[in-house]
Amino acid sequence: MSNILNVSPSPHAHGKETTKKLMFGVVVALLPALFTSIFYFGYGAIIVTTTSVISCLAFEYLIQKFIFRKPVTITDGSALVTGMLLAFNLPSNIPVFIIIVGSFVSIAIAKMTFGGLGNNPFNPALVGRVFMLISFPVQMTSWPVPAGFSTGYADAVTGATPLAIIKEGLKNGESLSQLVTQIPTPSQMFLGNMGGSMGEVAAFALLIGFAYLLIKKIITWHIPVSIIGSIMIFTLILWLLNPEKNADPMFHILAGGVLLGAIFMATDYVTSPMNPKSMIIYGCGIGILTVIIRVWGAYPEGVSFAILIMNAFVPLMNAYIKPKRFGEEVKNG
Repeated sequence: MSNILNVSPSPHAHGKETTKKLMFGVVVALLPALFTSIFYFGYGAIIVTTTSVISCLAFEYLIQKFIFRKPVTITDGSALVTGMLLAFNLPSNIPVFIIIVGSFVSIAIAKMTFGGLGNNPFNPALVGRVFMLISFPVQMTSWPVPAGFSTGYADAVTGATPLAIIKEGLKNGESLSQLVTQIPTPSQMFLGNMGGSMGEVAAFALLIGFAYLLIKKIITWHIPVSIIGSIMIFTLILWLLNPEKNADPMFHILAGGVLLGAIFMATDYVTSPMNPKSMIIYGCGIGILTVIIRVWGAYPEGVSFAILIMNAFVPLMNAYIKPKRFGEEVKNG
């Protein structure tokens, strides 16, 4: 009887990857964008990132230690990643108390309320960001102009983002040919020389991080490519129909948070689908919703809202869009 095999539920294959290893891999991928943000925004980027990370770690520690009374797991890197991503979605001159409020919402409400890592249905950093945008709209839309360390944290000169310039200009009856002189060139946007949140102004650095994540197999190509591809196709159609009222695809990819959202936010393991087919549908949904909000919505940017909306559909996709079972018989005809 000792030779009887005990078969347990799947999965039966175990890999070498751990949550801690994956999370710190994401942190490494974020470093090029962080250094670029510090180069452009100076002390402000350091203050915002440090405050966000420390706040997220502190709230998770306090909740696990004194409310849940369970082992503290802040060393797994998930709260660190949430803190960095939240900082990347903020202006580099935002008051410290607002960052702390946003960190509390991200960790206490969006993550720990549902039981902690692995149980939250929505991306915690984006929940915090959207809460801050709704609660503190003025501070969340006052974007510093890149000036390095030449200006202080509190006295940074602010200006509109390229998306906001286009949105406001079209609303006032101007055409894109009239607005083009007011927005950065594609090369400037690619290098990050423009106003925006810390993670929006470093396209080349985000792409370096993307390459690292793919090489290390931390993420797959399905979600980022489907988001970027759907945005390019949708905006190309609009641009060809009316180039005086609709910006070209390259502008939509480089301006705003498309790359940050596609590479680092939408690919969150917990809140994204589990199989490639669902990932592509999920990514296309995010891309289409982003363009709809940008072109016809009240806000100039729509990536955060689009990701959170599609997060809500992930359980449905996981339940009904499944890969073919191993060994399943294929019926011909």
